[in-house]
Amino acid sequence: MPTFPYWPRALSQPDKQLSTEAYIGLYRQAVDVPGPETEALGEAARRASANVVIGINERDRTLGNTLFNSLLYFAPDGRLIGHHRKLLPTWDERAVWGIGDGTDLAVYDTPIGRLGGLICGNNSITLAKYYLLTQGEQVHVAVWPNRHSISEMAELVARGYALEGQVFVVSACGIIDAADVPDDFPLKARTVWDMDGGSGIVGPNGRWLAGPVYGREAIVSAEIDLDRIIAAKANQDVVGHYGRPDLFRLQVRRDREPWANVATEGGAGWTAVDTKG
Repeated sequence: MPTFPYWPRALSQPDKQLSTEAYIGLYRQAVDVPGPETEALGEAARRASANVVIGINERDRTLGNTLFNSLLYFAPDGRLIGHHRKLLPTWDERAVWGIGDGTDLAVYDTPIGRLGGLICGNNSITLAKYYLLTQGEQVHVAVWPNRHSISEMAELVARGYALEGQVFVVSACGIIDAADVPDDFPLKARTVWDMDGGSGIVGPNGRWLAGPVYGREAIVSAEIDLDRIIAAKANQDVVGHYGRPDLFRLQVRRDREPWANVATEGGAGWTAVDTKG
């Protein structure tokens, strides 16, 4: 599976073809859900008896050649229990990935607590965070490609999410350098390979329990006590007694916009068409 597309994603002419060639390679190596790669990941989770949250480049063959930046959730028995697409790719990422929706903005019951997650800059979308918290989220996974230019932001967002939501946050950050990249990759020489990690675990008080770890691959671990969430929420429960639902309400659209529609006779409204049939 390829990693995050760190390379220049939308070069202008005369170098645009290099970005296109890189995209073709990314598409060919992307993951079908479900598919053989998800079966292998599920088997690895089962053998380790671990909850696994992993980022992938997802290929949806029902939507032309569209790719998505997605999170997969596996239970300790190997089942794929969750699948989330990044709500909105950030800046020039939109030249690579399609947009997600509210159908998979969810939290899952697991042996370690109610587990949710968001991808990269989406961890700063206030209403998305709030919606996960209203579902009883206890452990939040924030995944980042990370590089020198955003490492401080990733740290601040992880600590802020934990403190604001009174939850544990696992901040999972990428690490890669030029030696990890094949020499025949068309944009190797055009990319600054400064992705140096930064993974760590934050408690509900906003303080690091482990990490962040930079400059090397490492397993970051910490013991968590869900009662610490109760203690934190006794003071400020933003989705409970501190939320003021009499003043503020959130509406979330949980259906998926159909990709093909046909106007009804007279043009007043729409009728969904089954594009798979």
